[in-house]
Amino acid sequence: MDLKLPAEVTNLMSKVSDSGYEIYIVGGAVRDLLTGKIVTDWDYTTNAAPESIQKIFPDSFYDNSFGTVGVPSQSDLHPHEITTYRTEHGYSDSRRPDKVEWGKSLIEDLERRDFTINAIALSTNKEITDPFDGQKDLKKKVIRAVGEPQERFSEDALRMMRAIRFASQLGFTIESSTLNAISTNATLIKKIAHERIRDEFFKILLSPYPDEGIILLRNTGLLEIILPETEKMFGVDQRSPQRH
Repeated sequence: MDLKLPAEVTNLMSKVSDSGYEIYIVGGAVRDLLTGKIVTDWDYTTNAAPESIQKIFPDSFYDNSFGTVGVPSQSDLHPHEITTYRTEHGYSDSRRPDKVEWGKSLIEDLERRDFTINAIALSTNKEITDPFDGQKDLKKKVIRAVGEPQERFSEDALRMMRAIRFASQLGFTIESSTLNAISTNATLIKKIAHERIRDEFFKILLSPYPDEGIILLRNTGLLEIILPETEKMFGVDQRSPQRH
């Protein structure tokens, strides 16, 4: 497959690689490239520390603890986000890692990601690294957790809604063990801030398949937790003039 990258992207990656560092496109950008969609957000991972990236791009900004440096885009409103390889340890609140450390390799970085279709990396030479067979899942139109789904959802419970959101946006199905893990861990969603839940829920409603998203939320037990009044609407006779 001939993956065409904008000149701005290739120039950015060349500057990093010419400085002696590794850099890869990752996440939704790779997924969209492989499925022929227009990419609007470019995310990268690198072995360069944030301060090294800022030396390469003096106009960049860095104000977080997760190693992400933003580089202003010349062509749109979304900055390029370059994140140092990292590993995450301990998720006592099921929302964020207790400890973040810089990682040593690309594979180590991909292991911490949520779903196989988001754990594919693309190099400067357009070589693909896909340790979890995300390309196969893209072809089969399947949402599958990276590694053990129970662990992925205990790390960040919002990933359960993200799985359903991706299924609604892409028209994919959720692989059985991943879907079962959502049902088993549904109550963990109570630990997530209402604003984050709201944002994912709105994305489901605005997706091409919102009805399927709502059914998935209901079948996994999430809907009853995040919007119990909606759950009570199921089964109401819509032909009756006495509607509540």
